[in-house]
Amino acid sequence: MTFTKTLRALAKMGKAAQMALVATSLTTLLAAPSFAQEASIRKNLQERLPTFSKIDEVSKTPMNGLFEIRVNGSEIFYTDAEGNFLIQGILFDTKAKRNLTEERVQKLSAIDFDALPVKDAFTVVRGNGKRKLAVFSDPNCGFCKRIERDLLKVDNVTVHMFLYPLLGADSIEKSRNIWCAKDKAKAWNDWMLRDQPPPAASCDSTAVTRNVELGHKYKITGTPTLFFANGSRVPGAINAQQIEKFLADAK
Repeated sequence: MTFTKTLRALAKMGKAAQMALVATSLTTLLAAPSFAQEASIRKNLQERLPTFSKIDEVSKTPMNGLFEIRVNGSEIFYTDAEGNFLIQGILFDTKAKRNLTEERVQKLSAIDFDALPVKDAFTVVRGNGKRKLAVFSDPNCGFCKRIERDLLKVDNVTVHMFLYPLLGADSIEKSRNIWCAKDKAKAWNDWMLRDQPPPAASCDSTAVTRNVELGHKYKITGTPTLFFANGSRVPGAINAQQIEKFLADAK
């Protein structure tokens, strides 16, 4: 777009839209390191550390002199303006009481919730089902069993349960038996909540295989992993109160 066309497009926007665009542009500009800084960081890290041969992004952090290095999609490291030092850890804003590293990783690992292939999951609706949640779970995962008990306390929610066997052959077998059960949700709850193994069953269970492939795509390395309607990801077991908070934040 030419400069003249850009001005015309801005002129057609409302004042609020113009201010939002300017704010976004300034934020992007301020977060970008200078060309010389980025070039120095990339050159030194790539030459000295083979694992940093491909750097996805270099950006400034709110801390003076500290730069964020992003690799492998969502892995975060920190360095100085010349790439002489490397830090792996958490950047915490003590004044605002915010874990900046965690916020950044959550943003980078977010997904398009509406693109999830819910046909490969079984769905449980509680109450009006207006709120949405997806869970990737292994039937032999102790933390998954714990979160199932907490999910029972959450009302007015639609839960898409993706069987995601990570813990060996028995997990795969149980997942297939649950998927092939006449009532998938009942077979799941009987096992996860009441320790009643799912009866042997057979059917087209390629959905379970596709779930594993999908998990690899989304870099899901542990269970349970939860996704909320805004695309945010929460790995690990959380309690009902925490689930409620994430559901509220996802609106």
